[in-house]
Amino acid sequence: MSGTDGTTEQERRSLASSSAVMAAGTTFSRLSGYLRSALLVAALGSALHADLFNVANTIPNALYILLAGGVFNAVLVPQLVRALTRDEDGGDAYTSRIITLAALFLGAVTALLVLAAPLVVDLYFTSELSSPALAEQRDSAVAFARYCLPQVFFYGMFVLVGQVLNARGTFGPMMWAPIANNLLAVGVLVVYLVVFGPVSGDGLAGPYTDGQELLLGLGSTLGIVVQLLVLLPYLRAAGFAYRPRFDFRGTGLGHTLRLGVWTVLFVVVNQVTYWQVTRLATSGPAGSEEGTGVTVYASSMLVAMVPHAIVTVSFATAVLPRLSRYAADGDTGRLATTLSSTMRTSLAVVVPFAALLPVVADDVANAAYGWGAGAGDASTFVPALSLFGLGLVFFTVHYFMLRGFYALEQTRTVFLVQLVHAVVNIAAAVLLVREASARQTAPALVVAYTLAYLVVSALSYAVLRRRLGGLGTPRLVRFAVRLLLVVAVATLAAWLVDVGLGALGEDPHPLVSVGRGAVVGVVDLAALVVLARWLRLREVTDLVDPVLDTVRRRLRAG
Repeated sequence: MSGTDGTTEQERRSLASSSAVMAAGTTFSRLSGYLRSALLVAALGSALHADLFNVANTIPNALYILLAGGVFNAVLVPQLVRALTRDEDGGDAYTSRIITLAALFLGAVTALLVLAAPLVVDLYFTSELSSPALAEQRDSAVAFARYCLPQVFFYGMFVLVGQVLNARGTFGPMMWAPIANNLLAVGVLVVYLVVFGPVSGDGLAGPYTDGQELLLGLGSTLGIVVQLLVLLPYLRAAGFAYRPRFDFRGTGLGHTLRLGVWTVLFVVVNQVTYWQVTRLATSGPAGSEEGTGVTVYASSMLVAMVPHAIVTVSFATAVLPRLSRYAADGDTGRLATTLSSTMRTSLAVVVPFAALLPVVADDVANAAYGWGAGAGDASTFVPALSLFGLGLVFFTVHYFMLRGFYALEQTRTVFLVQLVHAVVNIAAAVLLVREASARQTAPALVVAYTLAYLVVSALSYAVLRRRLGGLGTPRLVRFAVRLLLVVAVATLAAWLVDVGLGALGEDPHPLVSVGRGAVVGVVDLAALVVLARWLRLREVTDLVDPVLDTVRRRLRAG
């Protein structure tokens, strides 16, 4: 039986099953990631001292994405699916060549980056870090970079192996493996707190000792190594045995690399944006003890991205091989309906979360970051947290549009759209940060982020809709109207409860914030489910009903 949007019930169940496996893994991964983030703030604070490590530790991921991430994440999945279905050996030789070539490339680049660590640090930190007054802080950042830059190789190989598994229908391991990394990072931070203790007020802008640099830097890199090692046994279970292959000519890799040219340009533009935002963010803490920067911006984004990480990525990853098959068969109609249906389901989670975030931002910030060195400074996270939700909605729409372009192998279009994003984001960030105080630096960058994704989500939707001959826009509009009505009422109910619980204090203990935030969230969810069922908002009920059925079965069994 076909669904109303053209997808069969079997396809819906298959997609939901694959997404559920990934969502479960991502949920545990994110929970451990949030614990890691909270411990970082508790140990290092949220000022320049924390930014020295956090920026150096995120540079490897940014550089991996710049050098190879776009090709690995987007271009290779359709190509691996094609090789799997069309090559006589099930794509084994093609996949082995890809892995061999990637390992050689990433290994050489990683070695060069480690040697060039001081130059890399100067690229990503504000020029104020090069002043004589902050010479020791720069030395700490360089030391962290040397310890962390080998992650470029292991990030790349992790994503490549994960995409090989995804192309062969094995989705779970890639989503579960980061848990091992996060748990190891949590262990490292616990050891750090026991051995060195949280940074005191007079050290919030200071450098690190050699022992601190060694523990944090090597501990972070070891986590990425473990993350890769967890995946390797699943390759053979998925029916693939890697054999080094160096016969790269005349094997179809040229087509893959030609597709990758536009994706590389896309990533370059994206990373130029990230680079500029990072430099602007580090100017806040470097310019004032009360400034907000990378730690506040990145930690707020981590919380705001909860539904993206758990729901959107899971659905998008599960649906991309299917979209690629529809594109290869020339079935643009099914591609459009499947993409639109999946996006609506994701928005059914993202939009309510975005609306609730400003209501619970105070409690979320206090519960997550009001410990140790972060005690008393949790309020610095609230403005950025409150503002990120709206940007997440636009980001979600754009994210799904990119999946459609990648399935169609229209990487040139992706690059051109992302070029618009870069121009808008950088221009808005520069203008807003220039007018903002040091404390307002992170919120200003969030506003720039939102403006950029507002523009490109509208642009990418319009372009893909024209390419596919439609994206079910009338149904999407009807869905949006009903969803916004439901969300407005549910969020109002949550806000009234939050106001009623205000008697617990404006600056409560973090555990009180946990309880108050949980009560407000439960009220919001309950109102959302009741109203969605009343208005027959299938995108919401399809997500909630399986969970409720499971709970009922367990209660009856108990």
